[in-house]
Amino acid sequence: MRNLRERYVHPSTKAVWAGEKEYRVHGATQVPVVHSVAYTYDDLDHWYEVAVGNEKGHIYGRNTNPTVESFEQKMKELEGAEAATSFSTGMAAISNSLSTFLKPGDRIVSMNDTYGGTNKIFSEFLPRLNIDVTLCETGNHEEIEKEVKKGCKILYLETPTNPTVKITDLARMVKAAKEAGALVFVDNTFATPINQNPLDYGVDLVIHSATKFLGGHADALGGAVCGRSELVEKIFHYREINGATMDPMAAYLLLRGMKTLHLRLKQSCDSAMKIAEYLQSHELVDQVFYPGLPDHPGHDIAKKQMRQFGGMLSFSMKGGLEAVRDFLPKLEFANRAANLGAVETTVGPARTTSHVENTPEERAALGIPESLVRYSVGIEETEDLINDLEYAFAELSKTPITKG
Repeated sequence: MRNLRERYVHPSTKAVWAGEKEYRVHGATQVPVVHSVAYTYDDLDHWYEVAVGNEKGHIYGRNTNPTVESFEQKMKELEGAEAATSFSTGMAAISNSLSTFLKPGDRIVSMNDTYGGTNKIFSEFLPRLNIDVTLCETGNHEEIEKEVKKGCKILYLETPTNPTVKITDLARMVKAAKEAGALVFVDNTFATPINQNPLDYGVDLVIHSATKFLGGHADALGGAVCGRSELVEKIFHYREINGATMDPMAAYLLLRGMKTLHLRLKQSCDSAMKIAEYLQSHELVDQVFYPGLPDHPGHDIAKKQMRQFGGMLSFSMKGGLEAVRDFLPKLEFANRAANLGAVETTVGPARTTSHVENTPEERAALGIPESLVRYSVGIEETEDLINDLEYAFAELSKTPITKG
């Protein structure tokens, strides 16, 4: 008979319990914040063994920290990974992971619709290092397969994408990458481990901006990378030397936030579906981007590889940028801010949030209209959010809009 302790444990339970018990002290039910730069040893030989990684322990805060390590253990279990490491921000997780494996002369294949900061790495920073970057049309699986077949070191994906929530078939892309001997990196920030586990499809490394849904309270920055031990160890070594270390207080706040991740996402996802349906029928909305809608191009793929369709959506408004300028301030239950994944609903145009680093011409080339509104659904009552949108639209209808 199978041991009951070996049974399947749901992600929602892992979000509460995983990676914490061994880090608690004095009978506390919560992981403490360890604010210590260094750790003392009386036995010099033991100190040495810890320092070179032969024994467990901590020597210096830039390398490891107990509170941060607890966060990493929770991430590892949530993603079903062999190992995980952490970073000061999500962009640090992305840039450090790429820098660990890419060298001059290498080639990376990705897609147009990545987060603006990631896109800047591809379009501005990597080419300076003589690294060949090929960006394909997002959702065009045939084009990506063709480019990967030519040879590359890394295939970098983001699904759902920020901000147009496009979907990529992970199983199909992994097959193409493995045939070409390429590593596959996936930014799983929008889906979170509750809704999607890319490692299940053969992905090598999963990347998160923990600042967003994982933390959920807009009060802590952080990033994480999960995957095979030999890959994560290389990234950890790069990070410990280059110094993009997660702060222990941030780790504590992220641990606290992740305990309610499942509950927050359930409400956000349920609301997002209803809000997307409402927006789709509104006369002032030009287009709605949400993978839960049956007419979304990636709907069938999302149904296959995601448990829920996510708490993020976006929509473009008739009347262009001027309509967005007039509309957003009329919302009462939404922070107009450059963040997402918080308990409070957060809105903003891509031109000041996800793709502020890009020019209008670059955003247009990426298929991101200036009239696009990114809407991160919080945990408020669904009816109140829809009423809030309805009021803002009604007020906007009273004002003649000059297209901007």
